[in-house]
Amino acid sequence: MVTAPQPARRLSRSGLLGDVALAVAVFAVSLGLLAASATDHPGAVDVPAVLLTALASLPLAARRASPLGVFVLTGVASAVLRAVAEPAGPPLGPTVALYFLAATSDGSRARVRLTLVLAVALLVVHVSAMGLNDGRFPATPAAFGVVVWGGAWLAGDRARLRYERMAELEQRALRAEREAERERRLAAAEERARIARDLHDSAGHAINVILVHAGLGRMRAEHDPDARETFGTIEEVARQTVADIDQMVAALRQDDPERGVEPPTGLAALETLMQRHRTAGLDVAIGIHGDRRPLAPSVDRGAYRILQEALTNAARHGAGSADIDVAFDPSALEITVANPIRPGQTARDARGGHGLVGMRERAALLGGSVDTTVRDGRFWLHARLPLTSGGA
Repeated sequence: MVTAPQPARRLSRSGLLGDVALAVAVFAVSLGLLAASATDHPGAVDVPAVLLTALASLPLAARRASPLGVFVLTGVASAVLRAVAEPAGPPLGPTVALYFLAATSDGSRARVRLTLVLAVALLVVHVSAMGLNDGRFPATPAAFGVVVWGGAWLAGDRARLRYERMAELEQRALRAEREAERERRLAAAEERARIARDLHDSAGHAINVILVHAGLGRMRAEHDPDARETFGTIEEVARQTVADIDQMVAALRQDDPERGVEPPTGLAALETLMQRHRTAGLDVAIGIHGDRRPLAPSVDRGAYRILQEALTNAARHGAGSADIDVAFDPSALEITVANPIRPGQTARDARGGHGLVGMRERAALLGGSVDTTVRDGRFWLHARLPLTSGGA
């Protein structure tokens, strides 16, 4: 708890040291300009001139705390310095302070108007001080001052706009990242809901079968009271289990109240699925390897859903064809779907939307995995679903 604020303190200390270094550098250059004028104006470098030079530059160390106050203070001190001496070059301290004042402005009209009024007033004071010192109107220094301070203001304002654009881009990137994460979670939740509905259909069907057979066994066991009681217990537990499943999954059907119990889908319906996509214009080819055998219901439905989503992705984001390879290995069902990508399409575009999230979610719940890659101008999807009892 005590060490948490330390990074912020280090950052603040680093910024303060940078401001102090800047102020000292401006002070040193200003002293050099003051000393350069001593060749034409002997006695220009005296204690009051050095003090005024310090006052016109060293307050830059506090530019973050009060940029407007620093500009006014350095500008007034620089004007007084030009009334008592004639340092060479432009008023360096106020010029730097004006740049930072424009760079840290909030961009509001009131703030811009106030800054411009102060800048014009201080420039007039500078020109007046130089005129009193020279005994004539300094036209050239006045024009030079307008150019220098105008350039400092424009440079600071452009820096402010650049910082604002960078901050806006960072915010957009953060919002896009949060939105993408939210959509990924929504896609995973939708896939889990669909899996839960499939589970409800399958479990409800199995328990209803148990319920029917338990009732039949109870009726046939009239001469065996123990058997009749056992079958009665099985029947009651099955009936209560069906009721509990219906209650738990009822919320999942609220988005479609008319939806009935669908027959479990599986690889047996794969030909119908492919024909549907062929009718829609997708050229689908399939190859099946290994000894085709009955699969656990969860693996069978999972394989069908993965193929369904893979073909949908190929139809939406591919180049019009898809090759399916289904391999029945001893320990796993291997599914590979490859489709060419469109010319100029990126790998990110070829992956499609959030269907891939749902496929990975479904495979992970079955103990398997889904991997994707783009090579040789084709998008490859490979799914592995274990056939062991733990994966099924």
